[in-house]
Amino acid sequence: MTQKGLLNRAESHIFSTGLGDGASKLCIANMKYGLAKIHYVQNKYGLEPDATFITTPDETISRNVKRWEQGIAYGGKLSWGSGRERLVVLDTKPNCCGMLVGGLHDLPKPRNVLRRVFDLEQESSYIKDIKVKWDFYKGNHFIDVFKVEEKEHGLRLPRYAAIIHAGCPELKGENDKGPGLYWDESKKLMEMSRTIKTPFGPTYVAEGQDAVDYYSFYLFAEEFAKKRREMAFKRLFDNGKVICNQTHQGLLNMNEMALGCNVFQTRQQLMPISIRADLPSYLVRGIHNFTQHQMDMLGFTARANELGVYHRLNRANVLPHGGGYTFPESISVEKVFEIKDKRYFKIEMADSIGKLIISNVKELEFEYRGREVLQKTLDLGMCEVAAVMHPVYTIKI
Repeated sequence: MTQKGLLNRAESHIFSTGLGDGASKLCIANMKYGLAKIHYVQNKYGLEPDATFITTPDETISRNVKRWEQGIAYGGKLSWGSGRERLVVLDTKPNCCGMLVGGLHDLPKPRNVLRRVFDLEQESSYIKDIKVKWDFYKGNHFIDVFKVEEKEHGLRLPRYAAIIHAGCPELKGENDKGPGLYWDESKKLMEMSRTIKTPFGPTYVAEGQDAVDYYSFYLFAEEFAKKRREMAFKRLFDNGKVICNQTHQGLLNMNEMALGCNVFQTRQQLMPISIRADLPSYLVRGIHNFTQHQMDMLGFTARANELGVYHRLNRANVLPHGGGYTFPESISVEKVFEIKDKRYFKIEMADSIGKLIISNVKELEFEYRGREVLQKTLDLGMCEVAAVMHPVYTIKI
């Protein structure tokens, strides 16, 4: 295939439920490059080039520069196999980021929580013999405190709740427990990986036993990250009850990745959707997606059947984890072009006759979307709201 043909094939394997705003269009414009690269890798290993990206209504960009440059976006489930192939795409950079929602019987004073945050950062905490590097002050990690309003009869949640959003920065690079999660921060992982040259730049993969070993380490890291969030919750709040502790950025198996989305197994699971500090967050129960009706409504059915990926959509069971980044001044992506293996995006702006050309999305001013993400999720029949969590205060250090 020509490069154009590869990109067209990749774009046909993106199944979008996004809002169609500037961030959604940037997501798809970049992700088709990542998918084209993965298709190329699949073909090289004798697999059907059928990798898919099934998005949630919060589809958006990744602000991790290396991940973005590899053609990886955010807000959906990325699949490149049945789950049984020994092949992990390292470009995705799983970091075990997730959210813990914990119930509180009393409303803690912000001053007391801040004091405990400070005390915790001064102490030496260990999980599985690994010293915890607390990072409450870094990135978009935060502590939110809410008043809970139950919508589901008989749920019986505590009156208040807190959300702790964090991953496991301790395990991104090489460490005593394994090769590390990030290919660009670990010499050992780079030695384990294979570099596949594609028409759109290199792709980094682990194959065979190396894929098995990497995935085993990932499972260790995910368990560590969950225990880390639970430790923070128990140390910051008295007599709290963990309601859910969900990873939204991590591997589901050796061939699937949750890229900033919730993936559920049963209707009984409570899942968090955290919108914005000034808006309510939600606990929801996922509804099996995508059904035949949903796929018909979204226009997915014929394409999914033609590409042989109907089964992936029919058991996707994905939900947004938040609102996602949006760019109010960006309307659409007019063109994408490459110069010396670097992609540039020509963006049409809302209040400008001229165009903005960028390679790094960090150069764009961003905001977080609002309730429209939850509303579209409900409109599509992807979930039901079990509880509304009204914000009382947010601690962003």
